[in-house]
Amino acid sequence: MKSDRFSYRAPWWLPGGNPQTVWAALASRRHFGPPPRWKRSRWKTPDGDFIDVDQALHSSAQEAPLLVLFHGLEGSSASQYAVAFADFAAAHGVAYAVPHFRGCSGELNHAPRAYHSGDFQEIDWILRRFAEEHPGRPLIAVGVSLGGNALMRWAGEMGTEATSCVRAIASVCSPLDLAAGGHAIGRGFNRVVYTRMFMRSMVPKALGKLEQHPGLFDRQKLLAARDLYEFDNLFTAPLHGFKDTTDYWARASAKPVLHSIRVPALALNARNDPFVPAESLPTQQDAGHHVTLWQPEQGGHVGFPVSHGPLGLPGHVRAMPEAVGNWLLAHL
Repeated sequence: MKSDRFSYRAPWWLPGGNPQTVWAALASRRHFGPPPRWKRSRWKTPDGDFIDVDQALHSSAQEAPLLVLFHGLEGSSASQYAVAFADFAAAHGVAYAVPHFRGCSGELNHAPRAYHSGDFQEIDWILRRFAEEHPGRPLIAVGVSLGGNALMRWAGEMGTEATSCVRAIASVCSPLDLAAGGHAIGRGFNRVVYTRMFMRSMVPKALGKLEQHPGLFDRQKLLAARDLYEFDNLFTAPLHGFKDTTDYWARASAKPVLHSIRVPALALNARNDPFVPAESLPTQQDAGHHVTLWQPEQGGHVGFPVSHGPLGLPGHVRAMPEAVGNWLLAHL
């Protein structure tokens, strides 16, 4: 089914995908209520590693839904969208949790593996554990960017089985065609700004992995990598069972399995997202009957800032979580 219920309009003073992306991440207001407080739990993974899970401490009824957010590349519970969704959850009395992908909670995980865009087995284990620990709460989930692709991939792989675990899911600004997104972030302004930002975080973590597991990859080649394609070729792909970056991007993308999703699912993508080319976005024919597509013209990458305060400044980023969160709640 198709819906245009999120009719986003960008502030006049933020024209274009890059300003909407950068301003939202660095300057916009993230919460209307008090900032979220977290209780951190460490979960032991089936392979003997660990992840850290932050659960918001605001009050909610015992039978209230639990919203689980899967963050984006190098994200965490401190990311602006995670805080904004926490504010939405508190305002609506919804329980809320952010599981961190391995190595993203501030402490390097133990195993050679890290995380990747198609890590649907990890999504499956995490969601099933939440369902077991909160049997009285209906479970809904949202994934942002990388986390959204992995979540949609999980739903496509699980088919009808996903309905036994979650009531509804959503992806926000996810590169559902990883090859298109990967090539886009490696060009022009994206390469100069966003690629460098990600590499500043990812390369030290990879080197930490090499200290844990000597011989895991070629150190000098990794230090010479200048974009995500080269990084994935040397680190992400071989460590997670893929032949190379091309194989990884092809096999991990969610777009080819969207038609197999059997749980209510929302895919929100701005058509001016600098990371996700508009021509790569799924059509309703790609998505199938159970997936709703929201594709506003503006918004940037996980941006969607809205005017707020004197002269509209500094703006806030609560409109997107409100729209996505209410869509999820409507499908309980």
